[in-house]
Parts: sequence; C-alpha cells; structure tokens
Amino acid sequence: MSQAGAETLLKTVIGHIVHECRLRGHAVSETLAAFMVSAVVLDPRNGFNVDRTLTKDDVQKLEELCLDKLTEKCSPSLDTIKMQVCFDMNYTTKCEFLEDIHQSEESKLSPLCREITDNRVKSRKELDGLYQKITTYILQRSAMGSPTDTNTMEEATAVLQSVFPQAELGNFRVALKRDQEQQLKELTMIVTGIRLFNKANKRGEEEVDIHELMPAVLQEALPVTSKSIANELCVTQTLVFKYTAVLEKLTSSDVQLGHSDMPVILLKQALYNARQHEVFLKMLLADANSCAKHVETLLSDVSTQMKLLKETVQSKTAAPAATVFPLFKILSKLWFELRDEGEFLYMLNKIMLRLQPFSASQARIFSEAYLESLLEDSEVKTDEQRMLESSGMALTQEWLFPETTVNFEEMPLQYNGFCGYTLVTRDGLLLPGNPYIGALKHKEKLYVFTSKEAAMKFALSPDSFVAEVAEKAKYSPELIQLLKLHQQFSCISPYSDPRKGLPVKPGIKCECGTQTEIHPVEKNIVKSYEWNEWELRRKALKLANLQTRVTVSVQTDLSHMRRENVTQTWLPKNAASQSKRDGASQVPKPQTFVAGLRGQRGAHVVKANLTRSVDD
Repeated sequence: MSQAGAETLLKTVIGHIVHECRLRGHAVSETLAAFMVSAVVLDPRNGFNVDRTLTKDDVQKLEELCLDKLTEKCSPSLDTIKMQVCFDMNYTTKCEFLEDIHQSEESKLSPLCREITDNRVKSRKELDGLYQKITTYILQRSAMGSPTDTNTMEEATAVLQSVFPQAELGNFRVALKRDQEQQLKELTMIVTGIRLFNKANKRGEEEVDIHELMPAVLQEALPVTSKSIANELCVTQTLVFKYTAVLEKLTSSDVQLGHSDMPVILLKQALYNARQHEVFLKMLLADANSCAKHVETLLSDVSTQMKLLKETVQSKTAAPAATVFPLFKILSKLWFELRDEGEFLYMLNKIMLRLQPFSASQARIFSEAYLESLLEDSEVKTDEQRMLESSGMALTQEWLFPETTVNFEEMPLQYNGFCGYTLVTRDGLLLPGNPYIGALKHKEKLYVFTSKEAAMKFALSPDSFVAEVAEKAKYSPELIQLLKLHQQFSCISPYSDPRKGLPVKPGIKCECGTQTEIHPVEKNIVKSYEWNEWELRRKALKLANLQTRVTVSVQTDLSHMRRENVTQTWLPKNAASQSKRDGASQVPKPQTFVAGLRGQRGAHVVKANLTRSVDD
C-alpha cells in the first residue's frame, strides 16, 4: 500500500473507531485510536500482512479488534497505553511550557494593549479612562492582585503616578506604537518592583519573611508538589517490587505455569502499568526538585536585592530614578521568574493527578491482601538491593563504566534502563539494569543488565536479543513507549506526533551524490565576470566617484627636501575667439527724370532713367 493510500485508509478507520467508541459510551481520542490500530496490525496473532493491501474484510476485522481492545474493562494494558497518551499530550519541557504560557499571556493582554496604543482621546474624562486602562494592564501583567479589587487598584495607581504622572500621557500618545508597548512593559516592571519593595517594608524595621513575597501560585504549589509526587512514587514502587517478586516466583524454573491458576499475563500487564507510572513520576519528581532548588536560589537573590534597595533608598532623601529604577526592574524580573516556577510546579502536580486513574485497574484486579497471599514467604527486593547484589561483578570486556566515562549518568540507555535479557528469558519480566557493572555499547547504543551473567549471554548474540525484545513488544504494545522502541517500529511515532499510522513497507533508500567540474573549459573563464548584481553596482559607484576626485599633495617643513613631490597640471593651449567687425558694400544711386509736368495740361509725361553705373 502506498503512503498516500495508507494515510487515507488510516483516517477513515480512525474516524469509524472514534465514532463507534463514542456510541458505546467510551471517550477515545484520535491519538489513542491511531496507536491501537498500529498495535493491532503489528500483533502477529491477528494475522495482518504489511506487504499487501488491506481488503474490506481486513478493515472490518481491524476495526472490530480495535473496538474490543479500546472498550475492554479492567485492562492494565489499555490503562498503560492511555497513561502514555495522557502524559505525552500534557507534559512538556520547562522551556516549552514557559514559552507557551508567555504567548498565552501576550494573547490575553493584546486586546487591552491595543485599546491603549490605538486611543484617540479628546476629553479629560477619556484621558482618565486611558490612565486607568494602563493601571489595569500593569495589574493583569504582573498578576499581583485583581483589577476589580479597589484597594489593589488604588495602590497600583498611586505607585504608577509616582513613576508616570498623568501629565506625561501627552508624550505617550504621540509616541510610536512599538515604543508605547515597550514603555508599558517597563512601567509594569518598575511598578511591580516598587509594590514588592513596599510590601517587604510595610512593617517598618521588622524583618519580613521573604517567602511571604512569593507569588500566590508558588505559595500553593511549592510545599505540596514535590511531597505529593514523592508519596505517589513510593506507593507505586511498592507495587512494582511486589509484582516483580511474584513474577520472579511464578516464572522461575521450579514453578510449573501450566498447573498455576494465576493469571500471569494480567500480572505482567500490571507490572508494566506500575513501571510506566514509576517512570513518569520520576520525571515529574526530578523536574519538581529542580524547580525547588531554583526557587531557593531566586529567593536568595530577592533577599539580596531587597537589602540593596533598602540601603539605596534609606541613604538618600530622594533617590534618583536612574539609580533606583534598574534595581526595581531586577527585583521585578526575579519575581516573574518565581511566578514561572510556580506555574510549572502547578502543571507537574496537575499531570500527577491526571495519571492516577490509569493505575486503578490493576489495583482492582490485585488487591493488597491477594498479593500478600501470593508472595507467601518470598523476599521482596527493591531495585537498590538488586543493584547492590550485582555491584561487585565488574565486566572485563570493552564496556563503558561510570568510573572511566565522562557524563555516564547522562547517556541514554536502551530499553529505558531495563534489562533486555531478563525481558526475553523470563517471559516479559521487567527488571532495571545495573549501570554500575558496565554498559554494553552495541551499534552506538548502550545496554545495561541485572547481572554479569545476563550481560555476557546478551553480548554473545545481541542482535537476536534485540529482535526478540521487539517481538515481545508486538504482543504487549505498551512496551513500545515504556522501553522507547519507536525506532524499531517505524509505523508508530510518539503520541505527541500522531502523523504515522498503518504500517507501510519502507522503500529502499540510499545516499548518493554527484559532482561536476566548475570550469570544464579553462579558456572561457572571464576573470572580470561578476554574478552578483550588488557587486556590479558597487564597482559602478566606485568608478563614478573617481570622476570627482583629484590628486592632491602637500609639503611641510619637516618633509621638505626629504621626498619628491609631484603634481599634475594641465598644459597651456592656444585659444582664439572671434569678435564683431565693420563691413560695407557700394551700389548705384538711382536717379529718375520726369518730363512734361509743368506748363501743359493733358500733356504726355515722359519718364527717363538717369541712374549712373558704379563704374562711371
């Protein structure tokens, strides 16, 4: 099946499954349905062939199997998959989380910010309204009190008037929009810093506990988050150790599973559920502890900044703004960082609460009393005890050891730190590996094991064990996420990236490259050729500028007779011009005689030409 055909079929199947689950009273997300489709196709027991196109009967069978699994009651395997989906869709790193809440804060404040920057006030009443909007903006951005609280509004207005009097609104209105937004942010920092300083000094000389200045969200989340996650982790680990002890007893060579009425499959699913819950809780606890340490550092910085501000303000009758405003900004920045830590702790605690319902099914199936009866006299070992028992067994082959490897603890371990050999040989039993006995490096991946014997046997044929682990994951799809096997199953991506679905036979690909000669014919090279238009423009400007330049040299008293001076002048040349001159020419003077004009009436008049030639 082609990639496009597989995606179209996947969307159709997922849509039918989600709709049918909704009709049966089960809320199923598209992400969960997509993963279940891939898990059912990968399971060899279902008989699907990836290399051929699914027929109509295959699609109907696929939908029925998915619906049966998604609507199954009291299934630890299904709860584990739901837990993985819930965690991946809600958990983010601290940087991504803070970036998201900052963007959300900006989007919430953008309408009010536009009202302030796009104002067209014409009356005194509108000017007062604009000033009140600026105060509201500062309160909402700082989250130090509600704008609906009269006392908080009056306090913030008084502080703002000391920093930004209402008379300065004229300059604020004519500024550019970008400058107005920047000024609003600076006013928020300064006003928040002043309010924090006033709150710390409201008792006069009495020392105020710095923890009272923490944001409300941090005051609520800091004392309970780490403690509640640690308690939840302790309960989960207790279940993990009990399930492991029971499965060790039932999967040992001395016990015949065929004569046992114990549902070993459900026990393994419950162990996977508890182990996955443990992995997630450890991640949450590590983040919570890191936040707590950062909070202590920030509180120490706040205390230091408060003392510095107190010394600066009290030592002078009127402290200059250029000196004290930067200190208020630093104090405000620390307070905002504390608020971010509180928001992140609150998110961690919320995720922990969301994961709790997904560990309830295995508790309903296996009660505490029932587990105790199965354990009988078996010893329940913790993961630390198992590591201590195998710590003295150092391997002598080419392995990586914590003592000789830099940043060994930060290196990613294959199978999420669990022993792949035990998983294969003990029928799916999950035991954490001991990295202190060494880690096998095979094909750029690190594997850890529970004992030296397990490590040596795995090292004899690592590829076969890796293939068997992948085969185990096909029968228990929750192991794909728990052991981080996404690279081995190309059709299944992490839940937060549900773009892949039905398995498609991958095409054969290889890296290739071609290379051509830059100048096949050397004689055609034009040395002065420039392909860059801007370089040509630069040369043209340079030539144009040379026309207005002259060579100038000067001589000083110190350089006289020490060097040759050369100047260039234009040689003189003959020049002529033409001026006006007099000119004349001679022509005959005309003379005419008329006879018969006098003494006779009606006589005939005779006209005679008496003009003489010029030569006469």
